[in-house]
Amino acid sequence: MSGMKIGKISLRNNVLLAPMSGVTDLPFRRLVKKFGASLVISEMIASRAMILQTRESLKKCQKDDAHYPMSVQLAGCEPEVMAEAAKLNEDLGADIIDINFGCPVKKVVNGFAGSALMKDEDLATRIMEAVVKAVKIPVTMKMRLGWNYENLNSPSLAKKAENVGIKMLTVHGRTRCQMYNGSANWELISHVKETVKIPLIANGDIKNSADAKKALELSKADGIMIGRACYGKPWLISQVNSELKNEEKIATPTIAEQKKIVLNHINEMIDHYGEQTAIPLARKHIGWYSSGLKGSAEFRARINTIQGHANVYSEIERFYDLQI
Repeated sequence: MSGMKIGKISLRNNVLLAPMSGVTDLPFRRLVKKFGASLVISEMIASRAMILQTRESLKKCQKDDAHYPMSVQLAGCEPEVMAEAAKLNEDLGADIIDINFGCPVKKVVNGFAGSALMKDEDLATRIMEAVVKAVKIPVTMKMRLGWNYENLNSPSLAKKAENVGIKMLTVHGRTRCQMYNGSANWELISHVKETVKIPLIANGDIKNSADAKKALELSKADGIMIGRACYGKPWLISQVNSELKNEEKIATPTIAEQKKIVLNHINEMIDHYGEQTAIPLARKHIGWYSSGLKGSAEFRARINTIQGHANVYSEIERFYDLQI
């Protein structure tokens, strides 16, 4: 697989990191980028919070020079507010704006944002058009197959997206009503591919290189997006990408290398958030990193009660040294 283009922006490869709330913050995006991901996307930011420039929203859209190209994902249901939030992010240095029509979470859907917008194609189209007109950078959109299996309207919304100037689409192979249950249907994504000429990315349940090949084959998509499978494995995207290109397999980091990665990740989180906020947030990452290793359940239980970064570091070092 070679690279692809989003408007005038060229990507080196076609395996992207999915935006994930509470996960794809600056330290994690930076880490996945270091391992060779061509595009990383921010956590979803509520457009109204972005306009108010809340501390939380400004943290979520932070970037650094090594981040290029960096995409910021926005959610909202008011065209003018979404347009203003997009413009603000462009001014703050975003390279791409991604519109979220895919989030199935109740809190988002009840605010008539995320995948709820798939039920109102006219409003969804007005939002896309307003955002595209507000910025000079490329705008992309992420959605699901539809609200439920009786309303698989992703091809119809995709066509409208292409017509108003959206430069790339990502489709998660589930309906909103499925939430994260059942299996992603990659084959149904191919109906979107038949409808549009802009790049299409398949998403949902892609856990390894075999899944990636199957998803590409069934969806006919131009690339794939990996989400939850990257929990505790920031190196996964580079491994999948090398196998899709039939290059030499990239080995999973050794235990000693993994220890270094975990400690560096926590350091970056402390730099980004400050210790008080970072340590509680880091616990889930530490849990994911250690999953499947000897004594990981007991280790996680200890990490969840330990206070202070020095104590957390020494517990991590002790645990990983026992694995070697």
